[in-house]
Amino acid sequence: MANVTFSSPMLAKDVTVYAVAGDRGTILSVAKAHKIPIPFDCQDGECGSCLVEVSHMEPTSKCGIALTEKEKELLRQLGKITKDEIYQAEVNDMPPPHRLACQCFIRDEDIVVEFVGDETLPAKGPHLTPAAKIYKGGIRINTLPEFFGYAVKVEEEAAVHFDELAGAMASVGNEEVAKLFRQLAGYSRLHWEQTKAMAGELPYVEHLPPDYVWPDQVTPERTELWASDPNLSRLDALKAALQGETRGYEFYYAVAGTSTNPEVTAVAKEFVGEEAEHVKILEAWIAREEWLQRSHEVVG
Repeated sequence: MANVTFSSPMLAKDVTVYAVAGDRGTILSVAKAHKIPIPFDCQDGECGSCLVEVSHMEPTSKCGIALTEKEKELLRQLGKITKDEIYQAEVNDMPPPHRLACQCFIRDEDIVVEFVGDETLPAKGPHLTPAAKIYKGGIRINTLPEFFGYAVKVEEEAAVHFDELAGAMASVGNEEVAKLFRQLAGYSRLHWEQTKAMAGELPYVEHLPPDYVWPDQVTPERTELWASDPNLSRLDALKAALQGETRGYEFYYAVAGTSTNPEVTAVAKEFVGEEAEHVKILEAWIAREEWLQRSHEVVG
């Protein structure tokens, strides 16, 4: 089974589904089965209307990608594949980022499929929880020092949070999820260092969002510490992490949408992109874990 996450401005939120690898299971066929609006026309690799960008959850792993001559040639004509990418695909079985959804078969791996969609239709806004609305009703961040004062603390707390989740999962033997959380902690710690570097010599002061914005008086990335529960399940831990990442995403999204300072808006949008990637990873893991639980219930 493969975990496929579809992401597009045409979707209110990313959609993760499970698909059977191979056996005519192209990205396009899976998208059509789940009513994902990837544009298509010929469905035979001739028109390029179903162009997508595919990210692999394990980008260094090799897989049989079956890049056909027809797909290769059309991607070349569209300017979406380089000579080096063709070499890597043919010699090292490393997939190029751009594919034709009608030609690319689902393999036994987790992927994220991004597409633009029908640009004549209005893009849907992000799927936001009430937390973002609460934030939008509160403060406005209109200076870079103020923004970095929040951002540095948010990223630091995110790293601590994921470390705690990793420790909790390791303590009950769930090393697979513990490894994921250590990886996310590493990303957050790297982003924390990058945030401090971006702030440079600005006179920022680290502080938490006001309690009327986040009533539990912690940063958006810090959730209830479910990690203190020795019986924490893998699914609960993943949902705890997703809650934190979603709130972090909403925090930066709200800043970008409410600030009157173009510099603050631009930087906040960069952070939105970073958080969105973490959200995609966690939503994909949750979808897989829920599917596994349902499968065990059916077998039992």
